[in-house]
Amino acid sequence: MFFPLYMLALAAFAMGTSEFMLAGLVPDIAAGLDVSIGAAGLLTSAFAVGMVVGAPLMAALARHWPPRQTLLLFVSVFAVAHVTGALTTSFAGLVVGRVVAALANAGFLAVALTTAATIVATDQKGRALAILLSGTTLATVAGAPGGAVLGELLGYRATFWAIALLCVPAAIGVAKGVPVRVGRTTGCARQSPVLRTEIAQLAKPTLILVIVLGALINAATFATFTFLAPIVTATAGLDAIWIPAVLALFGLGSFVGITVAGRVSDRRPATLIAVGGPLLSLGWIAMAMLAAIPELLVCLVFVQGALSFALGSTLIARVLYEAEGAPTMGGSYATAALNIGAAGGPALAVVLLGAGTGELGPVWVSSALVALALVVALPLLRVVAPRSGGIPIRE
Repeated sequence: MFFPLYMLALAAFAMGTSEFMLAGLVPDIAAGLDVSIGAAGLLTSAFAVGMVVGAPLMAALARHWPPRQTLLLFVSVFAVAHVTGALTTSFAGLVVGRVVAALANAGFLAVALTTAATIVATDQKGRALAILLSGTTLATVAGAPGGAVLGELLGYRATFWAIALLCVPAAIGVAKGVPVRVGRTTGCARQSPVLRTEIAQLAKPTLILVIVLGALINAATFATFTFLAPIVTATAGLDAIWIPAVLALFGLGSFVGITVAGRVSDRRPATLIAVGGPLLSLGWIAMAMLAAIPELLVCLVFVQGALSFALGSTLIARVLYEAEGAPTMGGSYATAALNIGAAGGPALAVVLLGAGTGELGPVWVSSALVALALVVALPLLRVVAPRSGGIPIRE
């Protein structure tokens, strides 16, 4: 039953590597295409915007297409976008390629999340989500640092070629692993409601609540993750060679967190949110106060990675539960929540950095965002707590 999920996770690994690798390639891209560092950095924003816009757009476009063929199409477009990125000599062409790759990535995740939720039992959405997103977390452990090293040795174009090649086994895995027809437990496709009915699900207060919470937690995660490099070097005083190791340690923690949450979040979501939320907030405060001590920083990076992704994946799983009345669009709502956070958190951190807060400003942003999420989560806990014994949240 879980084999198709591992194949989807393989594709998520390829796409996650592409999303995270750019942080280490910006100087090389700037030099290679004769643009400023700031301009090259806009490629990250272009990808994030493409993900946010692309999730509902691509899901709506592909809602009546067979899932396996749709997933293969998105993987293929993603690969072609990276071949184009490797060949182009124009910065504008690279920007267009990143937007197209983001649209394909968003479409893939939206359809994959919906597919994952329909090929497992009704009360196993959290575990399915954990397996799928484990590919993304592994990208932070191995894919992103590996891409940065490859770019350093052979240039950024080699990294784009590597991502395109990685899409080949991902496509084969999807073709072999995902059934032609996908339906919950029966193996048959079910009739989807009209698009207007699925979009109307966004009027549900609990669905909006979990989307907001998921975005807040992911914003907190990426506010600090994006700026870990200067914290490692300027605050902790470690050599630059430690940066890939610390990033990989954060990714390892995220993999552990999302794996554990996958075993717990379906049956004990309220407990995980009520316990993990305060611990996550306290952890960011501890990092802001103790980051100058390298040993403690390294430990906290692992812990915060685990807590962030355990809590974040639990909330995204609740999006799928709450969006059960939107079987083809629910995955896009979850994808949008993830990427609104991924784009918004670093943006808030940049504002604080511009205000002269120093390298630790982003960590304080993370702490504040989690604290805000805890306040917002109180109504959700009242709904979840009485019904969390393996039963999806419903109004």
